[in-house]
Amino acid sequence: MINGMIVDKSYQAVTGRKGEIINRAMGVDYSKYERDGIVFDYEALMNDTGYTLEDHIRIQRRYNVGNTPIFELHNLTALARKCAAPGKGARIFVKDEASNPAGSFKERRAAASVYHAKKMGYKGVIAATSGNYGAAVASQAAMQGLKCIIVQECYDSKASGQPEIIEKARKCEALGAEVLQLSVGPELFYEVLMMLEETGYFNASLYSAFGVGGVETLGWELGHQFMERYGRHPDVVVCANAGGGNLTGTARGLKKAGCEARVVAASVDLTGLSMASDEQFNRKSFTTAHTGFGVPYATDPDHSDVPRSAARPLRYMDRYVTIKQGEVFYITEALATLEGMEKGPAGNTSLAAAFSLAQEMDRDQIIVAQETEYTGAGKHIQPQLVFARANGIEMLFGDPQTEVPGVNIVFPAAPSLLKARDAGLDRMRASLIRRQATRATGPITAADVRYLAEETNSGEAYVREVLKKLGY
Repeated sequence: MINGMIVDKSYQAVTGRKGEIINRAMGVDYSKYERDGIVFDYEALMNDTGYTLEDHIRIQRRYNVGNTPIFELHNLTALARKCAAPGKGARIFVKDEASNPAGSFKERRAAASVYHAKKMGYKGVIAATSGNYGAAVASQAAMQGLKCIIVQECYDSKASGQPEIIEKARKCEALGAEVLQLSVGPELFYEVLMMLEETGYFNASLYSAFGVGGVETLGWELGHQFMERYGRHPDVVVCANAGGGNLTGTARGLKKAGCEARVVAASVDLTGLSMASDEQFNRKSFTTAHTGFGVPYATDPDHSDVPRSAARPLRYMDRYVTIKQGEVFYITEALATLEGMEKGPAGNTSLAAAFSLAQEMDRDQIIVAQETEYTGAGKHIQPQLVFARANGIEMLFGDPQTEVPGVNIVFPAAPSLLKARDAGLDRMRASLIRRQATRATGPITAADVRYLAEETNSGEAYVREVLKKLGY
């Protein structure tokens, strides 16, 4: 019963009311951004939040978020140069987002969403997340005086939970949030929709324009920090990629700082594992920044908990690479033992890729891994590897190219074996174009082609060629 009225709580009925529920839970009418054909006015959505970049900076500073340091990784750079050809081996830097109050860049998203929720009069916030975002929202809700509910996909049907996700639950609860833990399956967004409807709380979605706008400060800071300290911008910025908000916000912020660095997406290769499979849920050692999220959210960004996602990574990435689980664990250990910085493995996905990509670049160039995350308890390497072994995963040293997700984890026998592998960006662009074209109710128009060129960071001639091959 809601407001004295009996409502149908069946899965079909609740998901059927998604648009109405989200509208009330965010105060955003997404229909106003739809145009003729398949066109969606993305920039209008981003501009209509009512918050400028300067506003986000002000809000974040008020709640102790942002202004995080950059560090040059001298020893990892030296190691990369030993593995590279003569004259190669760019300088490797990292932006230390673990210094945010809850330990990750996602607090930039949370600060904006929670601030807006309070401004609009909501009494609490709800977020669906198994990762760092839950702790970020809980932290900001505590600072800004709102209630907080975090909904996690945590267990398989045997009630076996991933150590990293369980660690996040403890952290969220320590910060005053109520945590609802679910088993893997389709009920996650259903439960969130029901709770939004019942509580009247704000939907602090990972995919809202408020949250992605908050991440723009990361790219903006990075661009300005390099200009102030080194008198130049970096050449390449590597972003760990899952749902796409990290890369989208960072890239937009870089552009606003006047930085034209190439933006590279990096995801852990979990090819062959289904993220919705009860049997396979605990056979992976990464809960974010992997291809199980990175690829589908790049090619179909709107299959999220909002009608139109503000995270649209294909608009901004210049290259997409994958890295193996064993390689990320290896670089995490190397960062600790060579640089004295112990950071969470998932946040080091971009660093593992940067170590490899630096070897392709000239020595006078700069490459940046744009975020780190906190580590500890279940987020540490050891509990994750112990959990993997308990689930039948074999641990090996050798060539990571032989790693099979869900079967083994292969640590590089030598640093020269750590290699970023191209993920086929054009294939993903074609997939997005195909998906969007099937939604057209009439002939594909010139406006549709321009929109698809923007969505895929390509050109109109490229889009027309793909459409031609698809039979349009």
